[in-house]
Amino acid sequence: MSESRQTRVRYLIITIIFAVSCFSYGDRVALSLAGESMLKTIHLTPIRLGWLLSGFSWAYVLGQLPSGGLLDRFGSKRVYGISIILWSVFAFLTGFAGFLGPSLAFTAIFILRLLSGLAQSPVFPGNGRIVAEWFPTDERGRASAIFNASQYFALPIFAPIFGWIIHSMGWRSSFWFMGLLGFVLTAVWFANIFSVKKHPRVSRSEVDFIERGGGLVNTDDDKSKLRKNPLTWSTVKMLLSHRMLVGVYIGQYCITTLTWFFLTWFPVYLQEARHMSILKAGFAAAVPGLCGGFGGILGGIISDKLLDRGCSLSFARKAPIMAGMTLAMTMIACNYASAQSLMLLFMSISFFGKGIGALGWTVVSDTSPKGLVGMNGALFNFIGNMAGITTPLIIGYIVEKTHSFNYALIYVSFIAFCAIVSYGPIVGEIKRIELEVPATAESAR
Repeated sequence: MSESRQTRVRYLIITIIFAVSCFSYGDRVALSLAGESMLKTIHLTPIRLGWLLSGFSWAYVLGQLPSGGLLDRFGSKRVYGISIILWSVFAFLTGFAGFLGPSLAFTAIFILRLLSGLAQSPVFPGNGRIVAEWFPTDERGRASAIFNASQYFALPIFAPIFGWIIHSMGWRSSFWFMGLLGFVLTAVWFANIFSVKKHPRVSRSEVDFIERGGGLVNTDDDKSKLRKNPLTWSTVKMLLSHRMLVGVYIGQYCITTLTWFFLTWFPVYLQEARHMSILKAGFAAAVPGLCGGFGGILGGIISDKLLDRGCSLSFARKAPIMAGMTLAMTMIACNYASAQSLMLLFMSISFFGKGIGALGWTVVSDTSPKGLVGMNGALFNFIGNMAGITTPLIIGYIVEKTHSFNYALIYVSFIAFCAIVSYGPIVGEIKRIELEVPATAESAR
């Protein structure tokens, strides 16, 4: 560890987290952009495509609680790094599954999406855990907003690339591209990610700055705490006994519903309902994505600025969330916009608002009991990403039964309203939960 002037290694850490998180969302976007071509080549119906789009989330959700326990027990670098390797392999194999017959291809791709979801389950609990470790409280909102913005920037980064690849070389090539990119990011990850006190390029002054500001710099080093707080149902029950955390979990489900609409059905909506070509849809999907990305970063900045100016933690976190979800409800206006440009304007405002309100991971960093950051993040992500199962399926059934996306947009807008209700009366005051030590543990001391 360097003893010289204060370094800024934490900025390198958040940059790498952002890049890897974009890659994770890019893997999900690939199937959405390929969806129109797959409808034709392997004879999918909207409902079967909905099942493929949701396949990722079935295992992703089930993997959240185990991944949180693994992160707390074995550390972020090892668990997260292995997950990058695995989901890169599964992406590569998905391309080859496209050569199978229609029925067998559907089954193989669904299984590979399940495996990819399981492999990616440590990503966001790991992100929240690393941010809680590497960043002081007054920088945490911005840091969390940066990695959370990956869900928006994945569209403008990958949608045009996938549009061109699919148009030029077919949908299978988009998955091969993602597999190769994953192996490159794996090397970057293992070369640069370390715990705070073990990073070879961090200075003592930066460590002290992070620790004085509330950064949990001993998260990976306090092995006794990991032994005291294993992954047990009593731990889950303890977290679910706090109304504030339950409100945050429900709010994340609502907010994540918007995310999964944009990541799964939005490109299909552009092609099916708005009759855009794959190339045009790829670039059109990038516009709301950019707006969402800027909104996501702005939301973190606004929240931290409110905190700096003396506002309570509750107001600083909840105000951007509730205001952003109000903007997100403008999506419903697309049902009355015949012009493509007007539709993209409303979608951009909606995604921008969703970005501003996506401060859930900041709230997790603010509220997690010490020693259970990974576990709380996993439970938060588990409940939130139930939307990854329900959203593609519900919209698939709506489109199949009504032959229109109008009711789908109404559904997503209503869920945005539910997020406002959740962060209002249900969450209440936002504060860190003090870990309740069982009586048996106290008597053993």
